[in-house]
Amino acid sequence: MWLSLRSCRDRRVRKLLTYKSLVANNMPTHHVFMRERLQARDDNLLEVIRKGETLAYGQWADFFLENYSKPHVRAEKTHEANKRCIKHLKAAFAKSRLVDITADSIEMYLRDRLRQRVRVKVKLGYKQLGAIKATTIHQEFRVLRRMLNVAVRKKLLAANPCSGVEFPVAVKGLFRPHYVAWSEQQKIESHGPQHLRNIVRIITETGLRVYKELTPMKKDQVDLQNAVVWIPDSKTPNGIAEVPLTWLAIEAFKSQMAISGEGPFLFPSNRNPSGHQTALKTVWQKTLRRAKVPYFRIYDLRSTYATRLSAGGVADEWVTQMLRQSDAQVFKKYSQMKLQMKREALVKLNRQANEMAPAAADVLTAAPMCTVTVQ
Repeated sequence: MWLSLRSCRDRRVRKLLTYKSLVANNMPTHHVFMRERLQARDDNLLEVIRKGETLAYGQWADFFLENYSKPHVRAEKTHEANKRCIKHLKAAFAKSRLVDITADSIEMYLRDRLRQRVRVKVKLGYKQLGAIKATTIHQEFRVLRRMLNVAVRKKLLAANPCSGVEFPVAVKGLFRPHYVAWSEQQKIESHGPQHLRNIVRIITETGLRVYKELTPMKKDQVDLQNAVVWIPDSKTPNGIAEVPLTWLAIEAFKSQMAISGEGPFLFPSNRNPSGHQTALKTVWQKTLRRAKVPYFRIYDLRSTYATRLSAGGVADEWVTQMLRQSDAQVFKKYSQMKLQMKREALVKLNRQANEMAPAAADVLTAAPMCTVTVQ
């Protein structure tokens, strides 16, 4: 088989001799290595693979931050979070080659981080507090996985070692969006300032992303006559699209335009006259406190939009398109079938299915017994 590989002149035939076929036939390791080299040469990727074998993690981390993390590729807050995570990751892997990072080394890093304590800088040095939260370390793992996924797409790695990692502890409450009931939404709106009421209404009616799409929005992106808004910049390519508006969303946009002033932005900043609002955390927390509603992220209003579409009978594929997502699996994170919805569904349960007698007037002409749907 090795002789046939060396003497083969046809590129298409050589490609049929894949890595799996070599392993299945118990070929020596150096034969497998040579096969990968031949495949890389045929695909014009040999130089890229060689670069990946010599590239240190620290170099790749700096390249990732510069080209795949900064605005406008990612939001400013996402970039800041990436920098915090990569600071800790570089302390462990900076001098390691990219190809030398394994699932075992990643798991050892995660276990070591779970044993560490929070360090806070004070006047006399550093003060140690409680143990680092598992959610914080899980965020570092997610950033590492994202970085290595990009390296795989760039052919610097054959596979992402994070796929073989099992997080050492259970992370509770991760990716569990809060569903906002209509009565709860009205309570929040009644205790918030006008611009926040408009934001809540717009997100729950359109599913717009808060900081990436809504707060930077300019007035010329809104077309109330045709009931659409144009999103020119988003988190993903699928997010760049026209978004249709409901009548409630139109009223919220009209209300916001009336208080936004003469500037170009729909949500102008109070501190920067030429800019837009970039943070809503403080006003959001105060509003929830006044409304006596337990805290949840304002981003969960987007999942509320998806849940309401799903509960209204919209097909999952259409909900994914309305969210402007490319992966249908992401829909599961946003749409939440709440307990009350399940109880409402149980009201329709028919305990006499296939056992119901036909109506008395139709006894003589009754058809064979069948399931009767009760409205």
